[in-house]
Amino acid sequence: MDVYEQEELIKKRDYRVVKSNQLVQKSRYNLSVTEQRVIAYICSMIKPAKPSPKTYNVPFQLEYEFDIWEYAKICGIHSDGGKLYEKTKSILKGLKQKIMWLELPNGTEVTVGWLAKVWVNKRSGIVKIKLDEDMVPYLFDLKKKFTAYGLLNILAMKSQYSIRIYEILQSYAYQKSVTFDYDELKKMLMVDGNKSYDRSNDFKKRVLDPAVDEINKYTDLTVSYEPIKKGRKVAEIKFYISKKDPLDRFISYAKINDEIK
Repeated sequence: MDVYEQEELIKKRDYRVVKSNQLVQKSRYNLSVTEQRVIAYICSMIKPAKPSPKTYNVPFQLEYEFDIWEYAKICGIHSDGGKLYEKTKSILKGLKQKIMWLELPNGTEVTVGWLAKVWVNKRSGIVKIKLDEDMVPYLFDLKKKFTAYGLLNILAMKSQYSIRIYEILQSYAYQKSVTFDYDELKKMLMVDGNKSYDRSNDFKKRVLDPAVDEINKYTDLTVSYEPIKKGRKVAEIKFYISKKDPLDRFISYAKINDEIK
């Protein structure tokens, strides 16, 4: 890879991922690390659009194309051609079939899909996806109450909960701290029905601690948390959030680029 290609790679890894706060804070879904990374990658391609015949004269674009090899380079995925093609096709098929629960302002919960359609051309290596139309209010023309971060922040994470918790905390970063009901937090992360996390120590060891470690290591945030008990039972989790200074952000981003190169 020459210097120009390296510069382009770093530039695209810093494209912004933007989602409405409602999508970040009021949704429940269970996606793997790779699936969340693909969604973030797709979101990083979304740019303001001018009404045109292609967008049916509305100011957003639902269909996006990307090259499998470029996607792999940007996201730090290492695989030979055939395996990369099949792996990408499998991931996108899984995303097409998955839904989330989204809580509306009136308290109603509605199911929302991620992708409406996927096209994959093995000969050209080009993927085309169409976002579900239900995603429009949460990804397009966002002028307030939105969460934004550089794609790079999540590319080296290994825990699916690290990405989810990072997005949630990023949406509350301006507050410096945020407190969640313990059971509600488990519900947001979709581990509330998993007996492996029934004990608070297991939830701490397998979900919260790895997430906090990866957020502090790789992202633009520094976070910590404390359990708040009522009697002997954990009732709430309070997170403390601060933005890293430029030098610490540079160190974190250097770690990511070094790990996924």
